[in-house]
Amino acid sequence: MSEPIPFNRPCLVGNELEYMAEAVASGHSASGGPFTRRAADILRHVHDADDVLLTTSCTDALEMTAMLIGIRPGDVVVVPSFTFTSTALAFAREGARLRFCDIEPGTLGLDPDHLETLLDDRVRAVVVVHYAGVPCDVDRIAPLCDARGIALIEDNAHGLFATHRGQPLGTFGRMSTLSFHETKNFICGEGGALVLNTPDDVEAAHVLLDKGTDRKAFFDGAVDKYTWQGLGSSFGLSDILAAFLTAQLEEADVIRARRRELHTQYRSRLTPMADRLGLQLPYEPATATPADHMFYVLLASAAARSEVIESMRRDGVNPTFHYVPLHSSPAGVRFSDGASECPVTDDISARLLRLPFYNDMTGADVERVVSSLAAAIAS
Repeated sequence: MSEPIPFNRPCLVGNELEYMAEAVASGHSASGGPFTRRAADILRHVHDADDVLLTTSCTDALEMTAMLIGIRPGDVVVVPSFTFTSTALAFAREGARLRFCDIEPGTLGLDPDHLETLLDDRVRAVVVVHYAGVPCDVDRIAPLCDARGIALIEDNAHGLFATHRGQPLGTFGRMSTLSFHETKNFICGEGGALVLNTPDDVEAAHVLLDKGTDRKAFFDGAVDKYTWQGLGSSFGLSDILAAFLTAQLEEADVIRARRRELHTQYRSRLTPMADRLGLQLPYEPATATPADHMFYVLLASAAARSEVIESMRRDGVNPTFHYVPLHSSPAGVRFSDGASECPVTDDISARLLRLPFYNDMTGADVERVVSSLAAAIAS
């Protein structure tokens, strides 16, 4: 019997193990070490950002955005219903009430028409997600926020190196966040980053990162000792994990090219049979250079998905579903500013199936996944 094909598998692509050993040998394994600076420099260059701070997770980076924009109890934040819990809970933890916005059926990003109906004087921030590394409609969303003085935050967990009209995702809002969780394109097990696009946020962000102290100012020689300045936490990424991440980022061209090949192979094999199988394939706007974070299909009906998953798993192939709508979840109802109707989210969430996708997946693996999917639907 063939080896099982997992949904995801962390992969080594370069000097990950050597760099981790180097970090340990250096005597600096905590946050703020040489590899932290190297990885942050790469990301700063990619985004042309005012600063990039490596964090222990994308969740922590999102929590920092909520603190930096000064969310207080009673403020309202608009978030997608079709996203991971972190996008919403980061703001709920600061006391915000949440308004859940529906998604477009193409990009699966925030629907600008629905968003416009949710905006009023109580809204302090709008958080967008570039689902699967495909840009949401920032051309319409950003002006809606700018006209009302509302902070635009990009949860760019899926979209590192993707662009819209040549501009990197993560640079359209006041700040953005990245994820280096093991399921992402670039990984270090657990990790994230906060991308700062406004110089006024840099000093305050470092105080948050350094447990509420002006430690960075001390190391920069601006003060003779560092002291407690305000709120913060232990948000910084270990230099050992930053070493792993640095090695991955240095091989960005290799990783991106391989994921594009896999994405293209899936699309070319599934396109001829999509109508027959009742499948919708991922939408890619002409204005985008996508990140190729995943390959998903939309099944003809929600009723078939569980059976398709079980059939494929019997073949040793492991697809999976994705987000469960937040607006109707127990916590979503508890933290919401009012009942939300998100019919597109409900529909997409019930029909979406993510196919196995990882950096050292082979062409033969893709062929096997496609054959298993076709057989599962036909049965």
